[in-house]
Amino acid sequence: MSILVVDVGTSGVRCCVLRPDSSLDAIHARPFPPSIPFAGLVEFDAAVLADTVLDLAIATLADGGPVDGVGIANQRASTIVWDRTTGAPIAPALGWQDLRTIGECLTLGAEGFRLAPNQSATKLAAIVGSVPGARERDLAYGTVDTWVAWVLSGGELQVTDATNAGVSGLLATDGRDWHQPLLDRLAIDRAWLPAVVDSLGVVGPASALPGAPPIAGLAGDQQASLVGQGCVRPGLTKITFGTGGMLDACLGTTPPDKAERGPHGTFPIVAWRRDGEITWGVEAMMLSAGTNVEWLVEDLGVLPNAAESHEVARACDDTGGVVFVPALVGLGTPHWDYGARGTLLGVTRGTGRPELVRAVLEGVAHRGADLVEAAEADAGLTIDVLRVDGGMSANPTFVQALADATGRPVEVSPVVDATTLGAGYLAGVAVGTWESLDDVAASWRPARRVEPSRDLDRARWAEAVGRARAWFPELSALDF
Repeated sequence: MSILVVDVGTSGVRCCVLRPDSSLDAIHARPFPPSIPFAGLVEFDAAVLADTVLDLAIATLADGGPVDGVGIANQRASTIVWDRTTGAPIAPALGWQDLRTIGECLTLGAEGFRLAPNQSATKLAAIVGSVPGARERDLAYGTVDTWVAWVLSGGELQVTDATNAGVSGLLATDGRDWHQPLLDRLAIDRAWLPAVVDSLGVVGPASALPGAPPIAGLAGDQQASLVGQGCVRPGLTKITFGTGGMLDACLGTTPPDKAERGPHGTFPIVAWRRDGEITWGVEAMMLSAGTNVEWLVEDLGVLPNAAESHEVARACDDTGGVVFVPALVGLGTPHWDYGARGTLLGVTRGTGRPELVRAVLEGVAHRGADLVEAAEADAGLTIDVLRVDGGMSANPTFVQALADATGRPVEVSPVVDATTLGAGYLAGVAVGTWESLDDVAASWRPARRVEPSRDLDRARWAEAVGRARAWFPELSALDF
């Protein structure tokens, strides 16, 4: 019983077939980067995304089908509004990185509604408010999972799962219904909103595809990665190191006391929902991870490509006292300082390319340790082992530095992007490919396990972070 997985990331779309032995087959992918018309504005054409999804899904089924179910994973909080009658988007979709509603978020915060500009709530209001006559039309709103399900079902399904609804900013604290006072404040009609469904469970047929397999799994990218790395029991934790870095840990079925950010900068999340019961998690975020290696390659020309960072860094045993704070766009958890900036300290005439590259890798590793410590403090859990995926997980020097900075073993995902695995597992459990999520946990086989081998100076790191903070005080004053 195989599963078709449709995985829509921030910069591309991938479709493949997940086999019962957890192997990925018939992979088809296409770049789909967003448009940035002006600094801080991030848009994409949802109609082109629909065509891309259908093309790739049909090609994947031609190579690897038939399948018994469909799983969907997606970039979270990107926002699409379309006309329910025509099925056409009324305006460009707004990507999750779009910051045009930052002023509205600050205003709402003063009124007691704590929202961030990367969430969907104010994006939805902004799209509707920008199109004359929009409120007189039969509108539908959704995040990317909603849009993909709509497209694959031929316009029959308008659904979102609890993981995506939970990071939209529109859901009530208990995760059971939409937040009516906020809907009223933003003049959002409840009729526009999708039905909130389980993350694993059949919601309807993908009638636009050959054989009309059932759509049976939906999850935001980070929650899908959590499941894809077998973190389905309380305390199990993963970090995805891509452009940024996202730590997610499974907590269990006890709901959080508050929906807001914790004192150490983490957020409660819906990890998944099954049969109406929510399993909760905690999330911590670094704003730049792989971006720092890209900076070395594309801006400084220190490296010919990202993969070379391992070979260059291993040419030295340590950084020679050099410390790099990877705050190119500010600091996330635990500080949430948008005015912090990248900081390079301890440079001498003897500092060479290996020391610089190693300092960048170790700086990202230190930030990973910051996330671990914050999650433990806010959620009251102990993280014994870290599981990692994302592009930087393929770098042995970085993974060793992460183990050293956290003082914990690090297990590397057998696939670089575990998001695809997780969406397939959710759908597979729903249709019976796997009997339960416990079977998913039992299938975890890391590509390698890395033990700590030395101590990185965390006190020195904290001092460096202090120097990086509040470089632009006016930005540091912003809080969401």
